Amino acid sequence: MNIVFSDERMPGERVIGLMREAGGLCAAREGFDPEKMEVSVTFVDAAEMRELNRIYREIDRVTDVLSFPQYATRAEIPGDIYASIGDVVICSEQALLQADDFGHSPERELVYLFVHSVFHLLGYDHDSGGERAEMRAREEAVMKDLRLTR
Repeated sequence: MNIVFSDERMPGERVIGLMREAGGLCAAREGFDPEKMEVSVTFVDAAEMRELNRIYREIDRVTDVLSFPQYATRAEIPGDIYASIGDVVICSEQALLQADDFGHSPERELVYLFVHSVFHLLGYDHDSGGERAEMRAREEAVMKDLRLTR
């Protein structure tokens, strides 16, 4: 999976490498050719994330990650041509706070947020209980493959 990262607030090379590996794992597990997919990733501060969350979700608070899928459903995602499947925005500040709260590394939290978003871009939603459990299981399987378990 090709990942286009914003230049600002980028984490270290290890996290970037893990995100690249994670993107490929997510796509392949879902039956897509990772070489034909692209995702854009931007890292923002808390103020920017709050503003984006207010604009796009009408929720006036900071969130950890936002996903902007290019396709409305999984069935619309082209599997035979190179395509951008969407954009991911990660709040680095919130990720660091959550890593501390959850007692794991900032590296794990940043990669998990990316994995979570990629599954959104691939058509998963966690608003329903059944799909939430399925999505979580898929996320954790990728994290296990990366050796970034809780």
